[in-house]
Amino acid sequence: MRAWNRPLVVFTGAIILLVPVCLGGLLLDPRTLGGAPIWAKPLKFSISFALYAPTLAWMVSLARADRARHVASVAATVVAVASTIEMVAIVGQVLRGRASHFDVATPFDTAVWAVMGTSIAVLWVANLVIAVVLLRERSLTPSVAWGVRLGLLVSLLGMAVAFLMTSPSGFQIAAAKAGEGMPTAGAHAVGVPDGGPGLALLGWSTTGGDLRIGHFVGLHGLQVVPLVALGLLLLAPRLRVLRSETVRVRLVVITAATWTGLTLLLTWQALRAQPLLAPDALTLAALGGLVVVTALAVGAVLARAPRPTDREAVAA
Repeated sequence: MRAWNRPLVVFTGAIILLVPVCLGGLLLDPRTLGGAPIWAKPLKFSISFALYAPTLAWMVSLARADRARHVASVAATVVAVASTIEMVAIVGQVLRGRASHFDVATPFDTAVWAVMGTSIAVLWVANLVIAVVLLRERSLTPSVAWGVRLGLLVSLLGMAVAFLMTSPSGFQIAAAKAGEGMPTAGAHAVGVPDGGPGLALLGWSTTGGDLRIGHFVGLHGLQVVPLVALGLLLLAPRLRVLRSETVRVRLVVITAATWTGLTLLLTWQALRAQPLLAPDALTLAALGGLVVVTALAVGAVLARAPRPTDREAVAA
């Protein structure tokens, strides 16, 4: 196996070391920001990056052709740099007692938010480049290959949800028109102002919609879909029905489709100003439909599973 991308590995090590620092901040620093402990945001981002960065480093190592490996490595290095900028900005603003996201109260805060916004866009494009490179990779077991490809694509969708948060909310626009100024431009809450009651630690709104939920779920499709693919591969020697490569590929595709559906459902729920734990009948019906369709699709694949060929059995 090729070496993992070194900048991403270094970033992973640094971000893992940051996790206990943030935990210490939660315990020792009594300050709050937007109704939440001020160190909650860097802790959440640290844990998320600690999962995301090594996963991406592993995926980049899967590229075999020299040109593809070079392109993926450059893109991964860009991801490491952009992610570092993001975390430096978040922690730096915490030390100043200021919000990192959406803060435009002063020229300096505006500049920090502009740099963060740019780094987020660059990170998204770099992930897209890696996804395109791995879409062309032909050296992997098909089910694992599709797990990696589709995991990347689902995570790109999850990242894209964040762009919905960058426009000023109705509350912010109304305050600006009333002459109160606009210290923040952009929000993750829908139907209620940011900073209201939220779930413990996560901070997701319990009184309105919250776009961070769909963003979080979609982003971590990067881990879920490939893990399902690897799990199916490990179970194949024990479960005869999974010895067919065709069956495993189809189950991976169903996993990615279901995770995509869940991401879209949670984002749709948030855009309709519904708290995660207070869905209406329409949201529940959509969730039930997603569960039923997924179950029927899995059942159909397993029921029609072909007898594995000798080649597929060896591959398993």
